[in-house]
Amino acid sequence: MTSSTISLIIEIALLAIGIYIYLFARGLVRMGKPEARARAEAFRQENGTWLRLLGLALAAIMAMNVMFHVRELMG
Repeated sequence: MTSSTISLIIEIALLAIGIYIYLFARGLVRMGKPEARARAEAFRQENGTWLRLLGLALAAIMAMNVMFHVRELMG
């Protein structure tokens, strides 16, 4: 496995994390237990704005990186 493939896997993982953070900030991701759900909802209510911005920024940057990386591997 080359370093280029490993870096592509890391970029895809960071893209998935960015998407997850955005979905969590929007309230589309739910936790399992009621106690954890209540804590997550309180955290989301307090920090929703910057979480949404962070998730969007991370997802956008990583999507561009993945696109450029795949184009480099194809060419």
